[in-house]
Amino acid sequence: MSVPAPLWKNFLRFLAPLMLGNALQSLFGTVSNVYLGQMMGVDALAAVSTFFPVFFFLFAFVMGLSTGATVLIGQAFGAGKHDRIKIVAGTTLAVGLLLSISVALIGGLFSRQLMLALATPADILAPASAYARIMLLTMPLGFTFLLMTAMIRGVGDAVTPLLALALSTTIGLILTPMLIHGAFGLPALGITSPAWAGAICNAVTLLALGAYLLRRKHALAPDAALLRHIRLNRAVIGQILGIGLPSAVGMVVMAIAELVLLGLVNSFGSDATAAYGAVNQVMGYTQFTAMSISIAVSILGAQAVGGGDRARLDGIVRTGLAFNLVLTGGLVALIYMVPRAVLGIFITDGTVLDLAKGLLFVALWSSVPFGLATTFSGAMRAAGVALTPMLLSIFAIVAIELPSAVILSRAIGLQGVWAAYPIVFCTMFLLQMGYYILVWRKQAIRRMV
Repeated sequence: MSVPAPLWKNFLRFLAPLMLGNALQSLFGTVSNVYLGQMMGVDALAAVSTFFPVFFFLFAFVMGLSTGATVLIGQAFGAGKHDRIKIVAGTTLAVGLLLSISVALIGGLFSRQLMLALATPADILAPASAYARIMLLTMPLGFTFLLMTAMIRGVGDAVTPLLALALSTTIGLILTPMLIHGAFGLPALGITSPAWAGAICNAVTLLALGAYLLRRKHALAPDAALLRHIRLNRAVIGQILGIGLPSAVGMVVMAIAELVLLGLVNSFGSDATAAYGAVNQVMGYTQFTAMSISIAVSILGAQAVGGGDRARLDGIVRTGLAFNLVLTGGLVALIYMVPRAVLGIFITDGTVLDLAKGLLFVALWSSVPFGLATTFSGAMRAAGVALTPMLLSIFAIVAIELPSAVILSRAIGLQGVWAAYPIVFCTMFLLQMGYYILVWRKQAIRRMV
């Protein structure tokens, strides 16, 4: 009789490919911007950047949709209800396709008007509109790819999405520079190259992924059963959106808060803005680690809820907290040891580098309480409870973070803006932990599938 592996080993086995896959997901966009900036100049980079607010809004919704679907699939998998996995996956794909096709049709026709509404400068309006048009027209491919990789993780498989993302990223990194100026007989597509390359990557990878899942007889293989369930199931849609919409709203509120903080930072001059960009880049890596752990807690926790194993869910939460202290805390400590070397990747000006170093010391450690807070919210989301954790986070942002940033920036200057980060993340940690221990943990947990 085989002895089950310790929980931390199973957690790490799932977390490692999840983190690597998420890193690959962001790599293509980053390197594409480098290609554009180096091969076509700063105007091309600026034109692409104007589409970011639209992309973030759509990305927030599809991430919310995938979050709700993943929790339900995790619960169905834990309960051994494989027919429910197909129903949830089919409904999710139907909603995603309906939304993305609508976006493609409307956005493809009115991309120029959309860019005008975003106050795009006149000198880059034409290329920005061209880029936006292709991004929006090919949105169904992107939505389907994101939803499929997320749902596959719901059944405890983080390796297959990693392989798919590795294939997609490799194709994109090779194809984008070839399309910018035209090479090997390919057309020169200029600024729209990253959008076309992304669409081709998604199409090729989806075909390869479908064949791979069918060959393995995977729980989410696009077989006749799954295709039969690609339709709008109102009951399942309600469950998905009940979990997913709060997650999407939370992402949007955090983005709006960042814009407010950026406005405060900009009032201190261009050096402060440059320092803000560098510090946020560095903090992005530590927060990325914390959020990956939260996703792992949510998916593994959903499987425990599906199996009716409350003790295992508690163990997953403790493991997530420990991994945050070790991984997120370890990365924070490492950066604190060599701050100038890390910030020097983004900044070359000595004055700005010194300013960013001081700000980094104020804010970076707060990634640890941020990670602990998201562990508790991830565990509650695993049982389908997403609204209250979202409201607690929004309260912390609106009632604590923004007033703190305004008051402290006037009292002590630029460092006051950064002081708002540890204040809000510690508040989130206390609120989420308090609700988890004092309220949620005392309630009966029922699976939704």
